[in-house]
Amino acid sequence: MDWYPLFNSLRIAAISTVIIFFLGIFAAWYVGKLPRLVKGILDVVLTLPLVLPPTVVGYFLLRLLGPRRVLGMWFMEVFGLRLTMVWYAAVFASAVVAFPLMYRTARGAFEAFDKDLAHAARTLGRSNAWTFWRVTLPCCKQGILAGTVLAFARALGEYGATAMIAGYTPGRTATISTTVYQLWRTGDDAGAMTWVLVNLAISAVVLLSINMLEKKGPSRARPASREVT
Repeated sequence: MDWYPLFNSLRIAAISTVIIFFLGIFAAWYVGKLPRLVKGILDVVLTLPLVLPPTVVGYFLLRLLGPRRVLGMWFMEVFGLRLTMVWYAAVFASAVVAFPLMYRTARGAFEAFDKDLAHAARTLGRSNAWTFWRVTLPCCKQGILAGTVLAFARALGEYGATAMIAGYTPGRTATISTTVYQLWRTGDDAGAMTWVLVNLAISAVVLLSINMLEKKGPSRARPASREVT
């Protein structure tokens, strides 16, 4: 059995999760401090890939990264890199589709954070950067970790946008999702079922991880609020 689809799917999901982890936290923290009108507009823009059909996201990515488009042509001429129909093209698709999950979850964690803790740190002479990394993030880590796991799961199971921008080439761009479709389309039900079970097992582990994070969250959040009062 060729395990390349599993390796490629995990690789794509891991890289895209690392990217959106930092982008999602930064966007959530920055947007949360903006005026309500601007915040509402940016919320719509940043969350839009979550409600759009994946094929629509894939179409927009093709319009942006295609070899005959400005950005795609520039990368081809300067770096000699194609941004479509290669395995790392799926990273772009997975990152765009999974980003809203990280962003919204991190936003919720930051909004639930007790601001008095940050104010207390500043009155003690701590900088904003120190307060963010040593106070805010540790207090919000359960929500951020849950968002990270959700984003990883979404990136791992992405099909529509990935199929459009990366295609399906065995041993090169194949992922679990595209492999299941191709095996089913060619009548190989046994092979498709094997990959379905692999995906189910990974998804079950992801959901179990999220449940564990949710159970740990409240018990650690209460003592912090009591210390401030």
